[in-house]
Parts: sequence; structure tokens; C-alpha cells
Amino acid sequence: MTDVPAPNGTNETAMADAAAETRAVPLARGLSTKLLVLTALFVLLAEVLIFLPAIANYRLTWLEERLNTAAAVGVVLLQTDPLSLSREAQDDILKSLGAKAIAVREEGGVSRLLVVAEMPPTVDEHIDLAATEMAGALADAIDTMIFGGGRMLRVFGPVGDSTKEFELVIQDKKLRKAMLAFSRNVALLSLLISAITAAFVFWAINRIMIRPVRDMTRSMLDFSEAPDDPARIIEPEDRADELGVAERELASMQTRLQRLLGEQKHLADLGLAVSKINHDMRNILASAQLLSDRLRSIRDPAVQAFAPKLLRALDRAVSYSENVLAYGRAHEPAPVRRRVRLRELVDEVYGLLGIDASTGIEFENHVEPGFEIDADSEQLFRVLTNLGRNALQAMTADKGIAVVRRLTVSAERTGTVARIDVADTGPGLPQKARENLFTAFRGSARSGGIGLGLAIAHELVRAHGGTLELVESVGGHTVFAITIPDQPVNFEQVRTALRRPAE
Repeated sequence: MTDVPAPNGTNETAMADAAAETRAVPLARGLSTKLLVLTALFVLLAEVLIFLPAIANYRLTWLEERLNTAAAVGVVLLQTDPLSLSREAQDDILKSLGAKAIAVREEGGVSRLLVVAEMPPTVDEHIDLAATEMAGALADAIDTMIFGGGRMLRVFGPVGDSTKEFELVIQDKKLRKAMLAFSRNVALLSLLISAITAAFVFWAINRIMIRPVRDMTRSMLDFSEAPDDPARIIEPEDRADELGVAERELASMQTRLQRLLGEQKHLADLGLAVSKINHDMRNILASAQLLSDRLRSIRDPAVQAFAPKLLRALDRAVSYSENVLAYGRAHEPAPVRRRVRLRELVDEVYGLLGIDASTGIEFENHVEPGFEIDADSEQLFRVLTNLGRNALQAMTADKGIAVVRRLTVSAERTGTVARIDVADTGPGLPQKARENLFTAFRGSARSGGIGLGLAIAHELVRAHGGTLELVESVGGHTVFAITIPDQPVNFEQVRTALRRPAE
């Protein structure tokens, strides 16, 4: 049996399900889980930093309590005769303290045993409670908990305001047992505090931060699925903190992006329409140009009068069509830069513009004959042609009889940077055209214009690493400045080219 391939709908559904799975964040990798775990760990770390000093302090306190009790017994015994105590009474006293002996050192430095049971042959550690530092106490506490349980300790130090110093010989077995119990209680309490603190911190941060971030993430994912749907735009909360600013900026960005996508769709539809009619448009214009060429051979004065105007109109229509098609390409070709004599290039632009003497428009080429610029001659020709054509259209629309109509091109160089000024004496650009100066289909300065000339010129100049900007635009004076730097010199290539073999 031949296998039947699954329909496209099934594949698309499977792909959508797979995409949904990759977008869904598992609970184990979510920000909430990470926040909860990190909070608990940090609280435990803080508890550990507190735990060791607490254990050391507990050890010293335990020993001080035993020494104080021994001192109280010793003071009583000093008031009587210690030898009068029976063996049984001495054993009871030492058993209650867990000690082996109690002694006192008087002012002369002489030690005297007050109560003793079995005096151990050796003492493993001598502890002066009056001279114990925290670092030593920490080390001793750790040592007692790990290695203690069978060592003899000699604990001594002054008690209260007494001038006498009491001593206590005691085994550390009970001390270690008490320290372990205290450690267990502190550990359990630390875990409880860690859990409670983590829960409260998690609840607070989840409500303040994680939930808004999750909402923004969900909004971005939903918006990416249907960017043309206004309902997918996030509704920002009324917050004055950073997340409130982020939500408002996200909503603004989504709104702008939605509007931009709508404009791009219109441009795509326009490009598709232009591509469909381009072939027929070219045929119609070619036929019209052939008929216009035949009109030139007719000697009728009326025909000779309007034939040049007809030719210029057809040339303008062809130029507009080519501009639309050129702008519709994804990328302009990279400029092929050479040293170009700018004055001769400007003369070619003047010849293409075909300025009619009857319009009263003057053209002045103020570029020095020897002025050179490092640029792609064809692309720079297109830039100057677009700027010149815009200037001519602006000045032609001005019907004043005594108005000066002059288009001037000049250039200057500062170091490795060349600047070209294209100035006209037209009426200036309207405010709407200035706001969208280099935006295609929106930056036209005249009614019915498509606004591609400046957009194309701006793109070509930027490809040279330069700038195209409106320097001035007031009534009777508009200046566009083209700034193009020379290509940087590759030092390694130059050094290789100039290198000569050794003789």
C-alpha cells in the first residue's frame, strides 16, 4: 500500500503546536521558581553566617554558667572547711556540674583544690574565659563539635567582682551534646525562617515585578502572532515605577510598529501594482516618444511650439516611473568610487534637466574646473539630478514676473571631505515637507508629487558614508548640502604596493 502524505493543514497544526511548546516556559525554568529558590538560598547563606558565631557564643555561655556555679559553690566552701565535706557530698556537687575538680586561685597566685573526685592525669585544653577572642572561639566551637566528646577542659577566669579566680576541670562530653542540640534547633529555625522569608519575598516580588514582566512577555508573543490586530496591544497599568514606564513604552512601540506595518503593506501593494503596470507603461511611453519624434519633422509653427513641451513631459513621466522602480529594489548597488571631475558632471546634469529659456530659470555652475570628488559618478549624477529637478519644479510653480529664478551648484573641500551645495531661489519648502523630508511617498513638497527624489538621493549619499541635509529653506532661498568624505586609505595595501624587493 502506498503511503498517503499528510495534508498541509496537519503539518501546519503540528508546527503551531511545536511553536507553542517552545514559547511556553516550564515551571522549573520560570522566573518565579528561580526567584523562590534564590531567595531561600540567600536567606540560608545569611543564616550560616550567623550560625557559627551563635554556636561559639553558646559554647562560651555554657562554660561561663558552669564556672559561675562552681564559683558559687567555692565561695560557700571557703567560708567553711572544705575538708569537712564528706566524699558523698563532694561527688554530688561535682556530678551536678559534670566536673572533675573545683579549685580557687587567690591573690598570691596560690591554687587550692576545693572539691575533687578523680583528678585526670592530663588536661587537653586550657580555656581562659577572660581572654578568649571571637576568631579563637569559632575555631574551638567547630573543633568541639567535630572532634570533642572525650577531652578534659580546664576552664578558669574571674567571676563577678571577686578578686579570686576560680578553676573548673570538666569533660566536654556534655558540652558537645548541648552544642549539637542547640545546632539542630538553630538549623530547624533557620530553615523555617528561610521558607517564610522566601514565601513573603516571592509573593511581593512576584506581584510587583514578575507578574508585569509575564504580562509584557505574553503581550509581545501575542502581538508577534497578529501584529495587525489592535486588541493585541498591551494595556499599560497606571504605575509610576520603571515597569510602568516599560509597559507604556511597549504599548507605544507596538502602536508605532502596527502603524508602520500598515504603511509597509500599502507600499508592498503599491510595488505589486507598479510591477504589473510597468510593462504596459513602458510600451505606451515608447509609442508616445516615437510619435513625438515625428512631430519634430512637421514644419507647422504650432506643432513646433508644443513639441518640446510634450517631449519634456514624456521624459518626466519616464523618469518618475524609473524612480519608483529603482526605489522598489531591496538595495541600491554599492557605490563604485572613482575620482570624478565635478564641474563636468554638473554640466551633464544641466543638459539632462533641459531647462527651457522661456521659464526664465538660470543655471550657474560655480564648481572650480579642477575640483575632484571621490564618488560613484552615476550615483552622484542621480543625486544631483533629483535635487535639480525638485528645484526646477519649485521655481516653475512660482508665476511672479519679476521673481529671480536661479539654480546654483557650488562645491568646496575641507581636508578629505567634499561638500556640494545645491541652492535655488524658489519659494522654500512647506512645513509638512520638512517634517518628512527624506521619507518616500510622504516628503513631496508639491501637490501630486510622490516624494521619491529626496529619498533616493538620501540613500545614495549615505551609501558613500556621507550626509544629505537641508541647510536652509526660507522664502526665496533653499540650500541642500551634500557632504561626502574621501575613502580611507588602507595602510597595509599601500605599503604592499610601495614595497620593493631588496637588491
